[in-house]
Parts: sequence; C-alpha cells; structure tokens
Amino acid sequence: MQIAIFLPNWLGDLTMATPALRAMRRRWKDARLVGILRPYLADVLGGAGWLDEQWFYDPRSADSSLRAWAVARRFRREKFDLAIHLTNSLRTAAVAWWGRIGRRIGFVRYGRGPLLTEKLYLPRRQGRIVPEPMVDVYLALARAAGCGDESPRLELATLPRDEQSADAALAALDLRRKDRIVLLNCGGAYGAAKLWPVEYFAALARRIVAECDHDVLVTCGPKEREIARRIIELAREPRVVSMADQPLDLGTAKACIRRGKLMVSTDSGPRHVAAAFGLPVITLYGPMLPVWGENPTQRAVNLLLDLECIGCHARTCPLKHHRCMRDLTVQRVFGEVVKMLESLDQIPQAA
Repeated sequence: MQIAIFLPNWLGDLTMATPALRAMRRRWKDARLVGILRPYLADVLGGAGWLDEQWFYDPRSADSSLRAWAVARRFRREKFDLAIHLTNSLRTAAVAWWGRIGRRIGFVRYGRGPLLTEKLYLPRRQGRIVPEPMVDVYLALARAAGCGDESPRLELATLPRDEQSADAALAALDLRRKDRIVLLNCGGAYGAAKLWPVEYFAALARRIVAECDHDVLVTCGPKEREIARRIIELAREPRVVSMADQPLDLGTAKACIRRGKLMVSTDSGPRHVAAAFGLPVITLYGPMLPVWGENPTQRAVNLLLDLECIGCHARTCPLKHHRCMRDLTVQRVFGEVVKMLESLDQIPQAA
C-alpha cells in the first residue's frame, strides 16, 4: 500500500501533527508512507522513523520539479492508494486528484469538498468554526483513515549530525552547564503582532542570570537574527548568548532546544519543538488564543491578558497599540520562570 500524507506548512503545525504520524506508522507498519512537505521543513522529522520518504512540494518554486503538476505526475507513475490531507489547501487536494489517488481524505474547506472521497467537517457555531486543538484535528484525520487511538504527546527526534552540530554551537557559545540553560524564543514568522518587545526579552534574560543562576540561550530563525542580536546587545550580560551567528538549520535547532531546561516563547513553532522534547514552555499569547496549541500531555504555562482585542488573529496590531504584548510585563513572566525552575529542581533526576 502506498500512502501520501500532505503535511502542514508551518514548523509548529508539523510538530503538532507528529501524534497523527505516529498513529499512521502504527496502523500501516508495512506500507510505504510518503510525506509531502515544503523543502524548508526537511529536517523537522529527521530521526523519527515514521515516514519512508519525503517528497518536496512548493507550488511557487522556481524548480518546476517541485510544483503541482510534477508531483501529480509522480503520483500517477507510482500509483498511490491513499492521500491524507493534514493541510486545508484546495491546491493540494487538486494535486492528489490529478495524481489519480483513489482514496482522498481531508476536511471540507476552501471549496475542495468535490475533490475528496472521504470528507470531514470542523464543528461550527453560528456559522463560525469552533476552535479546537490542532493535535486533535490531525488525530481525527488519522482515525478517519483507519488508525486507532493515539496519545496526543508531541514527539521529535534528532540525528547524530544534529547532535554534533549542537555540541559545537554550545561550545562556541561557552554554554557548558547543559542542565542550567533557559531558552528564550523570540520568533514570530506569522507577523509582528506575536512579538514580545526586545527590551523585555533582554530584561528577562538579565534577571534569569542574576537571580536564578542560569545561562540564557536566545534561539532564532534566519529572519530573526537581528532581533536576537539586539536582545544580546541590550542584555549586556556575557551569560546571555544567541544562536544568531551559529548554524540555523532545523536539525541543529532541535538538538539545541533538546538541551534546554525550559523555554519562554512567543506563540511560534519552536515552542512546539520544545514541548516535543519534553521541556516545560511558558508561552506569551496575543493575537492567537491558546486553544490551537493546547495539549494535556505538556507542562505549559500560557500567559495572556484580559483585553477585548485578545485573539484578534491579526499579523500586525490593527489598533496600533500592541497592548497584548506590551502590557505583558517582565515581572509577570519572570515570576512564572522562577516558579517553573523551582518546581523542576524538586523533581528527582534520573540516575
């Protein structure tokens, strides 16, 4: 049996899909499972072992072999039996249909219902979709395809080369006490509305070093390098360092995150990566509500303010004040860091 799994396009969403992938591998031990995903997410699932192959797909790529028709023709040649759509894209549903995949499962959205052979519907109230945890949405698709019940626990792995790269990066940053690293994730690829002010991050980092005796590693993606460097500049503390000038591939990022003790993060992909490695995560929420990322298996603190505009879903603040992030004080976040570190230190360490 040959199964195509159209994977989510964002780091956090792909990580939240890992329980569904685990369920699929458990259900189809001897099938050929092929993940269809964006090239920049190639390293996310490395070492996990759920997929037999990864095919890259990017409808806007300059490389024609990555575009829709090329992928559809490949499906036709190799005669796939089943497509499971973890994305809601009309285009990906068309690719599976063009590729003559006989069984096509997905949620009916964006007019793609006629292209699906098995249709799922998100719950609605007064015409609006009711928010649900994404991990549950992905697991519902797996069950519709015939998989059994599966824990919602997120899971990622690393490869030996990832670990070697992370060792080199942490050595270059002089982070040798790997049991005392607090991670600060300043990312926000979705838009500026998710960003916590850099001066707040810098002040938080200084207090973690001075009052908690932990080192601080600021993580970032390629587009957040300057934000990370600015945090280091404002912190003015040698024990606050960043990944801005280290390898920024996702394999290295996973291995560095795995070494942390806890993460303080904006509502962005790395927070889910941290959770997948069992780290507690303190998340700073604003334009999005916590419901999308909720997971009973995680040790999480979700910080958000009681504002009328909270959860607006905007990429930039439509009211121009950005209070959801600016009014979330350093003192409040630091208080949660202290409580989390104290609780972690009370947990007996494995021998």
